[in-house]
Amino acid sequence: MAIIVNLDVMLAKRKMRLNDLADAVGITPQNLSILKTGKAKAVRFSTLEAICEHLDCQPGDILEYRDESEVED
Repeated sequence: MAIIVNLDVMLAKRKMRLNDLADAVGITPQNLSILKTGKAKAVRFSTLEAICEHLDCQPGDILEYRDESEVED
């Protein structure tokens, strides 16, 4: 997939655990983990907004587009 999820990078920069963010955003840790690993097929804007609010970042800090030829599986 050409959309790369950098949620783990943002969590590390903010020194925050996945479970803490899940609690703050109101999403299950399992669903947040699916998003973090790039296995999610969609994300609600309200969820993305809450994540960005709690991590004090922009959506572009979390989601990145790369050309298919650049993406390694």
